[in-house]
Amino acid sequence: MEIKSITLIGGINKDGTAETIRNIEIYQGEIYGIVGPTGSGKSQLISDIEQLAQKDTTTKRQILINGRVPEYNFRIDPRRKMVAQLSQNMNFFADMCVSDFLLLHAKCRGKKNVDISSILKLTNSLTGEPVKQNDNLTALSGGQTRALMVADVAVISKSPIVLIDEIENAGIKKNEALEMLSDTGKIILVVTHDPVLALSCHKRIIMQNGGMQGIITGTYLEKSISKQLNEIDKTVLALRDDVRNGKQLEKLDFEFSNSEPTFI
Repeated sequence: MEIKSITLIGGINKDGTAETIRNIEIYQGEIYGIVGPTGSGKSQLISDIEQLAQKDTTTKRQILINGRVPEYNFRIDPRRKMVAQLSQNMNFFADMCVSDFLLLHAKCRGKKNVDISSILKLTNSLTGEPVKQNDNLTALSGGQTRALMVADVAVISKSPIVLIDEIENAGIKKNEALEMLSDTGKIILVVTHDPVLALSCHKRIIMQNGGMQGIITGTYLEKSISKQLNEIDKTVLALRDDVRNGKQLEKLDFEFSNSEPTFI
């Protein structure tokens, strides 16, 4: 089933009043940021989407697929699951190696002939310390775990809807991760406090008091600001890698480029 759009039908705020935003339609290939103070309802919104809620959660929201109520099997059958979620706290408990996990997940998704090496290549493009096929899942760091799951979602899950909760806290190359997922034509929603990610999204859903209170469309100026912030971020990441690798810093070389800003 091709997912061309999802529709978020507003429910209620924490105080029981109706959400200000009553309807949001998000199309294939779009990236939406979800922003707001801590406790404003960001994680609950993506939880409603992950469950394909049908007015059966505390917020009373309803999620439509291609303008229609999704079949019940789409909510319970892992082979037909349309939503992949990368949460802010991810830890493995299974005592198995990375390659066995990827093959098992591929089997659960009904996917055959998975190229483990290509998934690990993508994984290691996002994290400083490489992940190897024989590494035990429980020994991976938080950053390695998140990088592995980003690559897993991009290659194995094939879920047309991806929910990302505070990827900036994972210690990975966040913009590259977002680009990796967006290149597959998925619908992406990103919960973030990071201005680099927020300003790079096509639109932002503003959360307050547990409800959707507004929508902001990204402007050309915001893309320019995001690009400059991203260059600062890359410099900081490079410095972090130098410190991790035991180098002693002697100077900081940095200047903004004059290249045009682009949408992810």
